[in-house]
Amino acid sequence: MRKAIETIKNIWNIEDLRKRILITVLFVAIYRFGSFVVLPGINPAMLTQLHKQTSEGLLALLNMFSGGAFSNASIFALGIMPYITASIIIQLLGIAVPYFQKLQREGESGTQKINHYTRLLTLAILVFQAPSYLINLRMQAGGSLSSALNWNVFMITSTILLAAGSMFVLWLGERITDKGVGNGISFIILIGIIARLPGAFGQEVVSRLSEQAGGLVMFLFELVFLLIVIAAAIMLVQGTRKIPVQYAKKMVGNKEYGGGARQYIPLKVNAANVMPIIFAQAIMLIPLTLIGFSNVANQSNPIIRSLVSNTSFGYNLVYAILIILFTYFYTAITVNANQMAEDMKRNNGFIPGIKPGKNTADYIDEIMSRITLPGSIFLAIVAVLPAFAGLFGVQAQFAQFFGGTSLIILVGVVLDTLQQVESHLLMRHYDGLMSGSRLKGRSGMSAY
Repeated sequence: MRKAIETIKNIWNIEDLRKRILITVLFVAIYRFGSFVVLPGINPAMLTQLHKQTSEGLLALLNMFSGGAFSNASIFALGIMPYITASIIIQLLGIAVPYFQKLQREGESGTQKINHYTRLLTLAILVFQAPSYLINLRMQAGGSLSSALNWNVFMITSTILLAAGSMFVLWLGERITDKGVGNGISFIILIGIIARLPGAFGQEVVSRLSEQAGGLVMFLFELVFLLIVIAAAIMLVQGTRKIPVQYAKKMVGNKEYGGGARQYIPLKVNAANVMPIIFAQAIMLIPLTLIGFSNVANQSNPIIRSLVSNTSFGYNLVYAILIILFTYFYTAITVNANQMAEDMKRNNGFIPGIKPGKNTADYIDEIMSRITLPGSIFLAIVAVLPAFAGLFGVQAQFAQFFGGTSLIILVGVVLDTLQQVESHLLMRHYDGLMSGSRLKGRSGMSAY
């Protein structure tokens, strides 16, 4: 306790860090306030059906990422997710399209152009997503619309408001990155997830205490299991395999450059982070949508019933397999073994016992394949844990914190933010947040 109080005092004594934290708190407060600003013409008291629709499934995940703005019919209802979708598309284009590959190699100027294209694509996605959200709103909560409201005018004005709201949230995220603490976009998602935690926790407490026998014991067991899952998620985010690299001396004229002690390249056990879960969820949504439109969910076919229920064994088996496959796919496109080998060779470096060039690339690729398998299986297990928590009577909203996208994002962003705070402390010769160790974020490297 004394160590924690001393650390807080040290953080407050650093003027730059203090300003960054206060700016972050201000922007977060603005974001949370906007999450409750309802679209003009909507009666928030009549959104019961929309709240019910977003209580489970993929819409519950979207509602969690938006901090409840989705179910509140807020001007921030679409949140940061259109930008995330655009970023994923641009990333994939960087693999298949030579023009984007060239931009990725152009450094800062290329990054600026990619960011510009990402914003334009975000606007294009919003043009389609906003009307879709409004049509669903009309179907689920038509009674919330004012009787004097012109639907066509409402559609146009609300589309503009939703698009502007999402772009404003993106602006807030970028300002947090520049002037605050942590990665702003990730921090916005983190705030949305944390905002849902108190309500979900309260519902679970009430549900367990209302049971006649064993309710409190089961709740305590849930908390212990949740802590174990969080510890496992931290291990998954921080896990690395280090490859030793030696840099040979290089002669320039009569002088020697380079050489020195052996260094290490950390390869992440889960290099794909949360992206495989997002991809797998998108794929699993397709058959569910088709089944819903074809009205075959009521048939007695056990395979169809299995695909419809996200708590069934069949659904989670397919879901886990997709996560493992997408983990290999995304790791392959984000970890370029050939580029790493070329950079190493260019800097006169080599892996002891391995020839530079192709042999080094093959060695790195082999190591990545070995560590990706347990990492992908571990990620799949964490992803399906919310479904198994639901089978043991855990409320749907609270079960989402037992694994899946929300837990991985929460753990990763918290570690990244703490790593940045610790860097400020260490640069000013204060003790870090944890004595005798260094926090590691998703980069897998020590915080310096």
